[in-house]
Amino acid sequence: MHKSGSSQALGPGGLDISQSFFKPIHGASPLPTTTRTTKISVIGVGNVGMAIAQTILTQDLADEIALVDVNPDKLRGEMLDLQHAAAFLPRTTITSSTDYSNTVGSDLVIVTAGARQIPGESRLNLLQRNLALFSKIIPPLSAGSPEAILMIVSNPVDVLTYVAWKLSGLPANRVIGSGTNLDSSRFRFLIADHLDVNAQDVQAYIMGEHGDSSVALWSSISVGGVPILSFLERNQIAYEKQTLEKIHKEVIQGAYEVIGLKGYTSWAIGYSVANLARTILRDQHKVHPVTVLAKGLYGIEGGDVFLSLPTQLGRNGVLGVTNLHLSKEESQQLQKSAMTILEVQSQLGI
Repeated sequence: MHKSGSSQALGPGGLDISQSFFKPIHGASPLPTTTRTTKISVIGVGNVGMAIAQTILTQDLADEIALVDVNPDKLRGEMLDLQHAAAFLPRTTITSSTDYSNTVGSDLVIVTAGARQIPGESRLNLLQRNLALFSKIIPPLSAGSPEAILMIVSNPVDVLTYVAWKLSGLPANRVIGSGTNLDSSRFRFLIADHLDVNAQDVQAYIMGEHGDSSVALWSSISVGGVPILSFLERNQIAYEKQTLEKIHKEVIQGAYEVIGLKGYTSWAIGYSVANLARTILRDQHKVHPVTVLAKGLYGIEGGDVFLSLPTQLGRNGVLGVTNLHLSKEESQQLQKSAMTILEVQSQLGI
């Protein structure tokens, strides 16, 4: 096992000189043994994993970031690259290891690792390979950090969040997926772009699967507190449903476009996950559309299915799911999205 971090051993023979460098003031008390630090572990140091780690680091969300990957050279290289920026960043301990023991005591564990699809490979075969991978990853993570929040970012995120929940033995409120938090950000951006307003003034959600069967909640969109569709109808302003569908399609195709242009997505998902980490670790009780156990909510039945719903998050993970009013069409689409995911889950055999 290789585990590496910063060292204070600068004196002769590796002597720790930190105590000699600074002199304590008179009457100072010792450091309390109950001092609370925040530790985040990131599993997988590919483009997505490192974008997440870098964003968390620059936003000062953790006292320690633990990186884990199967490639020791890349792992150490990424760790050193971040450590060398220490003079420009908040003070954070950064460690790396190929062993999951590096994650012990984490408050938040973020999993980005996953098998890549082979050209011509079926979605089910890819899922089976990811199931085998998660069977090795998840149990030691939950065993080493039994009080942690487990966040899955690997795709297909909804099914793999279900897999992680089953393998971890953790309660459902402490296993979530990044879900449609980023899809909803794209949705808000596109609406803001159409209306020439700030995206932060737009409240809009994408629910359901993080994928083709996702559901755009047009009935609940508001800008500056004004419900958009009811405003248009009240002022007899015509709009075409095809226009709305086109915007939703742009949301779904957004990631594919980025991948087609630069080869992968990284920065947006990095900011999205850091945004979720902030809400959880700082107990902000904010609402995010993330992948959660949806059984019994919004008329979703048929089994334990994970998909994205507007969810209040805090230090204990999922605090609750908002009770939004959906149109009849949106409700039907959401239930159909759940059945799509359930169908895939049923083929996994777990």
